[in-house]
Amino acid sequence: MVSAWSNLPGERFEGHTHDYDKVVVVVVGSLTCGLVGHGVGFMLSPGERLDLPASVSHDAVAGTRAVTCLEAHLPAGSCGKKARGRGYRW
Repeated sequence: MVSAWSNLPGERFEGHTHDYDKVVVVVVGSLTCGLVGHGVGFMLSPGERLDLPASVSHDAVAGTRAVTCLEAHLPAGSCGKKARGRGYRW
């Protein structure tokens, strides 16, 4: 499944998991995704993506402008075992 979604500046998603792998690509704006409990985050700008395996606890916050993303849901295991994207440590 592939979908598009948008959120207002600064909008937050609390920590949660999914039972499927997820690929997120930022189209407009920016999105910061954190791996809950790991002290690792990914700051995504337009054209950048995050591959997020199933069951990885994560949160997110939209940047200072509204964000629009494309999101794909894949069978668990499709993305491997580690989240991959543009990363930094908090």
